[in-house]
Amino acid sequence: MNDRPEDRAAKLAESRGPIAPSKFAHVVRRTSRFDEMIRWYRTVLNAEIVHATDMLAFLTYDDEHHRIALIAMPGLAERSPRSAGTEHVAYNHRDLGDLLATYARLKREGIFPYWCVNHGVTTSMYYRDPDGNGIEFQVDNFPSVQEGYRWMKGPAFAANPIGVIFDPDDLLARYLAGEPMAKLLEQSPLPAGMTPFDMARL
Repeated sequence: MNDRPEDRAAKLAESRGPIAPSKFAHVVRRTSRFDEMIRWYRTVLNAEIVHATDMLAFLTYDDEHHRIALIAMPGLAERSPRSAGTEHVAYNHRDLGDLLATYARLKREGIFPYWCVNHGVTTSMYYRDPDGNGIEFQVDNFPSVQEGYRWMKGPAFAANPIGVIFDPDDLLARYLAGEPMAKLLEQSPLPAGMTPFDMARL
């Protein structure tokens, strides 16, 4: 579209209806563990520092100018696990191999997930940064967004919207052994006598 006055007016026309954001840009964290948080996000996200001072750090891991910003604020109160707020921020990996490679790399660095769960629509591993903020690394279990969407609208997700816990080392071993990808991504049945809420680790 050209940048003519009528084009600008068309952009603002009420008839266009609501306009969704084009993408998610970044997360900003306040922290009293500034240096530790920088090291953690550089390690976990394989991020580089775009700009940093004694008070601010901007990091990215892709083509966005920054995905994480950290603000140094000494003396902040510790966040209560029972306080309201964001539970976690999720990051997609291209495939299960990338997810498992990241798990193995972070394990070598002494960083472990606190929850590994197959949600049906995704296979997910959850971590906490030094301030206790949650991040999720996930891979889609379905070949297309549409198939995942249909599954979430169906009876299987309604019956178990949380998922089934898995052992990441077991999944890694099965991956290396050559088990078919569809089988690796398939959600297992709930263990006998357990409900979906027994799987929760919030």
